[in-house]
Amino acid sequence: MNIALTIAGSDCSGGAGIQADLKTFACHKVYGESVITSLTAQNTTGVFAIEDVSSSFVAKQLDAVFTDIFPDAVKIGMVGNSDIIKIIAEKLQQYGAKNIVLDPVMVSTSRCKLISDDACATLASTLIPVASLITPNIPEAEVLTKMKITGEGDMINSAKSLSEKFNVPVLLKGGHSVNDSNDVLYHNGLVTWYNSPRIENNNTHGTGCTLSSAIAANLAKGFSLDESIKNAKNYLTGALKAGLNLGHGSGPLDHTYNL
Repeated sequence: MNIALTIAGSDCSGGAGIQADLKTFACHKVYGESVITSLTAQNTTGVFAIEDVSSSFVAKQLDAVFTDIFPDAVKIGMVGNSDIIKIIAEKLQQYGAKNIVLDPVMVSTSRCKLISDDACATLASTLIPVASLITPNIPEAEVLTKMKITGEGDMINSAKSLSEKFNVPVLLKGGHSVNDSNDVLYHNGLVTWYNSPRIENNNTHGTGCTLSSAIAANLAKGFSLDESIKNAKNYLTGALKAGLNLGHGSGPLDHTYNL
């Protein structure tokens, strides 16, 4: 069985974070492991409290995983603070981790910053350079590039800038666009668009987590980067189209729609 590891925060309501990642891995018939970086008290209406796990305990979790059931791919989500970011980068390099998909969870859908400026700088200097793919959304790309993104041309320029700066493929997600959910990949000088229609569904909690973990699951199974992104986009579209409606706010996706 192929194996994927998620390094992320816990969402007690089950819609995002490691819970969404593990559901996504299972629906791809991939064995899922998790290293928890933060505990959150949240639901479909908001995040009410966050407690970061100590960096030393994050290190112990990573040691336990990599010395026993070595993952074929790694998805990284919420990383908390600079100390945690540094230890993750250190351990991934120590163990020679492969197929690392980094979802830089920096800015919420409402454009609220989720990590400090110091942590953003550490993410850029230590963790992004070890990734195999980064999947920022438009607000996160604007933070990383300090470029305003208003259309497809800006998306390409931003993805190109990030890819060339960090020497890593960049999938810039267009979910914050008005008319569609088209994403653009910039890799080795090539631009590839992955088009998908905008699904009329207000329940989008955990879409970013789900896409990145689906990509990681496909990479773990041996698919190419291009195939992994296509498969992940199709899975996410299906989970949105299923129309699950839970909670009083922006509810979760139906991760198990294909079972």
